Amino acid sequence: MTQAAAAGAQKPTILVVDDTPDNITLLCSLLGEQYRNKVATNGIRALKIAATEPYPDLILLDIMMPDMDGYEVCRQLKANIATAGIPVIFLTARTQEGDETKGFELGAVDYITKPITPPILMARVNTHIALQNARRVLERQNLILEEQVEERTYKLVALQDAIIIAMASLAETRDNDTGQHIRRTQHYVRELALGLRAVDAYTDEIDNDFLSNLYKTAPLHDIGKVGVPDAILLKPGRLTPEEFDIMKKHTIYGRDAVVAAEKTLGVPEQFLTTAREITYSHHEKWDGTGYPQGLSGLNIPLSARLMAVADVYDALIAERVYKAPMSHEEASTIIADGRGTHFDPSVADVFSRINDKLAAIAEQFGRD
Repeated sequence: MTQAAAAGAQKPTILVVDDTPDNITLLCSLLGEQYRNKVATNGIRALKIAATEPYPDLILLDIMMPDMDGYEVCRQLKANIATAGIPVIFLTARTQEGDETKGFELGAVDYITKPITPPILMARVNTHIALQNARRVLERQNLILEEQVEERTYKLVALQDAIIIAMASLAETRDNDTGQHIRRTQHYVRELALGLRAVDAYTDEIDNDFLSNLYKTAPLHDIGKVGVPDAILLKPGRLTPEEFDIMKKHTIYGRDAVVAAEKTLGVPEQFLTTAREITYSHHEKWDGTGYPQGLSGLNIPLSARLMAVADVYDALIAERVYKAPMSHEEASTIIADGRGTHFDPSVADVFSRINDKLAAIAEQFGRD
């Protein structure tokens, strides 16, 4: 590209729309030194040129034209997303106040009356080109900022996920029997929630935010086990009633850890609320015989009612030092038998409908 061509390519482009050849000649002669000009002698042609890339930087638009007047051209320009942002200056011999008002209402940025005074025309054109350039710079800056915010948000979410898994794995390393338990239950509980969302009573409650928070916080359900003594946590056999009372406290330890995080944050955060519900209440039972509070029915948080089914199912099919693993069919029967006593009936019904998906998850992540 020659230097002259490069300079021309860098000039802003102005579309001149007028049905009078003398007016076009005058305008192009005035604008030619600073701007690259495109010309249209009617509204239809103007709309076609304006919608063709590269788009004009500014449009000088006559109002009184045959077939389609300038007002209609401007209306169609503003209705098209591709041309809506191009500034329009009306050029006209019409000087009534209503004419000018109508032009601004249609989206024009300025209104110049004929006969044209060259210094006034150039001053206004230069001003609106400068404003258009400033808007584009601002749009680019906003886009860059949005991309940076999106990138940082992604990194923060990824860091959050990594910390959750690290914390959950800390409990897992102290309990060799759990293996892939936290990963399986994370996927189980999401599938159960998706299935329950299809039930009318839960469609609104189980929105995308609920699903996201549930999936992310599910690995924390047994984080409180880090506070249980090794002699009890790693005991190769069934616990005595006294030992089981101590084991139950893992729900309180987990709850307290999340509460401490909430206090540090200082503002409500649904993510932590869900984590607190799961850690504290996933051993509650529908009939009120669970722990640590003895909650019953709908008083148990929904996240914990979902987690209860996922947790018990995985415990049943997993091998432990004190028991052999159950088959998927045996575990499914126990979940069904616990409907309305141990488990929320609605969640147990969902389990019965989708238990083949949970069996596939168990195979995918391996049984302990």
